[in-house]
Amino acid sequence: MAAHDSPRRPAPGRDDADPTAPLLQPAATDGENEQSLTDKRKGLLQSLREFYDKNFGLFLVFLAQFFASTMIMTTKLLETGFETKFHALQIIFVRMFSTAIIGSLWMMYKGVPGFPFGPRGVRGLLVIRGTAGTIGLFGLYYSLSYLDMSDATVITFLVPTLTAFVCWVALHEPFTVKEALAGLLAFGGVLFIARPPYLFPSQDGDDSQENQPLTADVYSFINIDRQGGLVPPEKASPAERAMAIACAILGAFAAATAYATIRVIGKRAHSLVSVNYFAVLGSVSSFAIIMIHPDLQFEIPHTVTQWRASIRLQREKAGRATNLIYTQMIWALVFERIVWGTTPPITSFIGSGLIISGAVWISLQKKAPETPKGQTADEENRTPGTGEQHSRS
Repeated sequence: MAAHDSPRRPAPGRDDADPTAPLLQPAATDGENEQSLTDKRKGLLQSLREFYDKNFGLFLVFLAQFFASTMIMTTKLLETGFETKFHALQIIFVRMFSTAIIGSLWMMYKGVPGFPFGPRGVRGLLVIRGTAGTIGLFGLYYSLSYLDMSDATVITFLVPTLTAFVCWVALHEPFTVKEALAGLLAFGGVLFIARPPYLFPSQDGDDSQENQPLTADVYSFINIDRQGGLVPPEKASPAERAMAIACAILGAFAAATAYATIRVIGKRAHSLVSVNYFAVLGSVSSFAIIMIHPDLQFEIPHTVTQWRASIRLQREKAGRATNLIYTQMIWALVFERIVWGTTPPITSFIGSGLIISGAVWISLQKKAPETPKGQTADEENRTPGTGEQHSRS
């Protein structure tokens, strides 16, 4: 009994241990395991949510470029890929008319302020915006009849450079030496894409890849076969190609004018009213020219494939909200390779690199608003359209 009542002898090496503490820790209970798993799930969900919030906008931009390139691809198919070929004006009428109808119905339903004509003070600017936008769209669509999809796409990247120039001339915004150099760099890229004979002589006036030894060797080295597309590519004469490039540059200048006008309009008119002016003026002008031009008439698709292309063309309007984002060039190259089985020559890649470099250089320039001494930078003293809130959209 005495031995039973004697205090417990401490374990060797544990003289200071609590005699009441258990020698072994109990195993975790099922409830504790479930709590640990729940915490891990919450942490994973939180990480996924943060990744979504941080990158979803980039995904939308990337997806928008896919839709924009799809629209350009279907336009080129309608112009060159079928027995019944559509003119750029016919495609513009279909697209703009459907946009005007849907946009008008939506604005009536939502009660958009200023519908349909907009505020009195900016109606003239809205007409300029719509007219310039229509000319810009025609320049792009017409160039697709004779240019590769990638070449026509990359010329639209001149718009940032031209917008800076137009804003300098019309709005008296700063136009720095760096921006001028970026513009020269971009227009140098246009020369590589245009490949004028006096700068890029070729055999018998044929600038195809097969008659350029350097280009042929490079493509042979990387194992690119130009055959095997879904649709045979259209060959354009040097004169047709030159005219298409001139129209594409004119279209880029018109688009820059439209963006500069949007900057001046600012928030004085609802953005949907501005888009509707573009759609209505595009519909009316294309319809009038088709009626007057002796070689043009209204065509409708004759095959299921053409109908699908036409419907896709109408549905991809939203993709152009973020055009000038340069991943569009990647999609253009992919579609051009898959659909037409062609790959641009080396000079086009060089020109594309120069144009995109110039556009990126322009976009990286920071324009700090200059406020004269003694003048307050308020809304009354600010030139309309030059504030940050009126940036291009």
